[in-house]
Amino acid sequence: MTIPRRGHPGRLAAAAGGLVAAALAVALAVPATAAGSTLQAAAAESGRYFGTAIAASRLNDGTYSSIANREFNMITAENEMKMDATEPQRGQFNFSSGDQIVSWARQNGKKVRGHALAWHSQQPGWMQNMSGSALRQAMLDHVTQVATHYRGQVYAWDVVNEAFADGSSGARRDSNLQRTGNDWIEAAFRAARAADPNAKLCYNDYNTDNWSHAKTQAVYSMVRDFKSRGVPIDCVGFQAHFNSGNPVPSNYHTTLQNFAALGVDVQITELDIEGSGTSQAQQYQGVVQACLSEARCTGITVWGVRDTDSWRASGTPLLFDGSGNKKAAYTSVLNALNAGGTSVTPGPTNPTPGPTNPTTNPTTPPPTTGGSCTATYSEGQKWGDRFNGTVTIRANGNISSWTSVVTVRSPQKVIATWNGSPSWDWSGNVMTVRPSGNGALASGQTTSFGFTVQHNGTWTWPSVTCVAS
Repeated sequence: MTIPRRGHPGRLAAAAGGLVAAALAVALAVPATAAGSTLQAAAAESGRYFGTAIAASRLNDGTYSSIANREFNMITAENEMKMDATEPQRGQFNFSSGDQIVSWARQNGKKVRGHALAWHSQQPGWMQNMSGSALRQAMLDHVTQVATHYRGQVYAWDVVNEAFADGSSGARRDSNLQRTGNDWIEAAFRAARAADPNAKLCYNDYNTDNWSHAKTQAVYSMVRDFKSRGVPIDCVGFQAHFNSGNPVPSNYHTTLQNFAALGVDVQITELDIEGSGTSQAQQYQGVVQACLSEARCTGITVWGVRDTDSWRASGTPLLFDGSGNKKAAYTSVLNALNAGGTSVTPGPTNPTPGPTNPTTNPTTPPPTTGGSCTATYSEGQKWGDRFNGTVTIRANGNISSWTSVVTVRSPQKVIATWNGSPSWDWSGNVMTVRPSGNGALASGQTTSFGFTVQHNGTWTWPSVTCVAS
């Protein structure tokens, strides 16, 4: 995720209770004297960091900056180090906003995660219009110039972001970068290593939390291949955007453990969990405990400071409310961090292989079909040049699956999706979304997916439809 997704967006899964119970079983107690009173202090007791995403425009907000300074020791720029921000015109770089964030972080004793060097989304307009070898060279030049500018100032880079498709195919995402050749990810990592030899180099993605999912297995296979051939990859980032339709999967720790066993660090890079109260607190606790139980899970970053700063603000997904007050989720995270976990044995030398035909959503289908479905659009967060939307699918009778069509008005473009498997028509204005897995719903049940629209001056809501099967 990133913002917006991306940013950001995402995702599908199984029940969280199993994760919480399993993680509780592996959490190790530490002496009470080691307890930290802030997130960063508590994480440091086990040798980990606890970070947040920062927007340069909010650093003058006293409540925002004081919480960020007090609680977090790893900083990620929300948008200021992405491709469109750093190279708005080809060969003309603008690092002012990114430098502002790096300067604030370093002045306050924090490390920086660089996000992101190469991505199919949030490309500047000039790059969107390129293809083939010219695009490949432009991408490599960008990676080199940005990583060189921040050489020695960045702890880790998300070198490539979100390069795999959602759904059950296990394929690479069809993007302009992918169409330059299947080795583009490897080329980006090699360029980043040459430009900034001491930074950790990470692959970052969403919907890779469930070990049985095809997308998770595809990323795993790429990382295994890279390690076997000496491609410079040091870490894998798990965005971890969760909600009621995509809770923390019960095998989350298995995923972290098996990636770590390949010889890479694992990091939770964009954590946010929509919800409130005890349920939200328990899911946050489970994520932290899963990280603490894996020795190579080196840190956790939440994507934003307060709920109102989040790209999913309506879902109140963060640890502080809009006024900067600590939520129940904050307390659960702090307590979990203070429970420790660094002495847990690292993952197995030979990771458990994924299923031959991974399942994507273990929902039991309803006994009969023949119902219809309704699609309802709701507006999400807005930015100056884009907005988020959510489509809720409701089953009117038992259905085995559903298909939703989203139509945006030109010159609008959908630039990111989550919780569904999208495809587009030739115009790019009509998006067909199917479930990322089992789409079965019993009568009255709902599910949802979301997307980000770059509005290009047109704020009209998309039209949405649903057809059941």
